[in-house]
Amino acid sequence: MKIYFKEGAYRDLKKLDVNIRKRILKKLKYYSSQQNFLLYAEKLVDSRLGEYRLRIGDYRVLFDVDGDKIIILKIGHRKDVYKK
Repeated sequence: MKIYFKEGAYRDLKKLDVNIRKRILKKLKYYSSQQNFLLYAEKLVDSRLGEYRLRIGDYRVLFDVDGDKIIILKIGHRKDVYKK
């Protein structure tokens, strides 16, 4: 699966500490290379923020899936990522 970042998600990623950013990108690369990517994701109840989320330590990656594309919508700390 290919990963695409929305502009806001890309900005979220750039704001993070370098070590956290590397960890998130490494995990995204690993997850996207797996046969069934969604085994690692959890479906969100409120789909206004995205359909799914990945947990990477204390950080969450909110995303949608469109065919073979993973569209990253938002990245943030677990205490802030679900706030508007």
